[in-house]
Amino acid sequence: MKKVITYGTFDLLHYGHILLFQRARALGDHLTVALSTDEFNTIKQKVAYFSYEERKMMLEAIKYVDEVIPEQCWEQKKLDIAKYNIDVFVMGDDWHGKFDELKPFCEVIYLERTPDISTTSIKTNLKLK
Repeated sequence: MKKVITYGTFDLLHYGHILLFQRARALGDHLTVALSTDEFNTIKQKVAYFSYEERKMMLEAIKYVDEVIPEQCWEQKKLDIAKYNIDVFVMGDDWHGKFDELKPFCEVIYLERTPDISTTSIKTNLKLK
């Protein structure tokens, strides 16, 4: 079985996230999503609209997602690759090159982001209304 992993906050779930999960899942037989905890978001100076448990519940309902695990720190990626027997690490292309140090442990793929949609753009548009 070929296992894929991706990471993120996945706040204000939108169709760009769904397309990312669909394309990531197509790269293997199992998709694990490492979801940033509320505590880790605080460290990253991010504020999520939904709590970790709410975001986790939404992700678990998506047919492309096989497993959701907590992301608690930047350094855990290498450990997760070993612990979960990951073959492919996937991130959006805005992170291109940032995780190349993982290449000795698995394939690293940066997928193109869905144009014209992001959590940041949604939050900005909501503030304008």
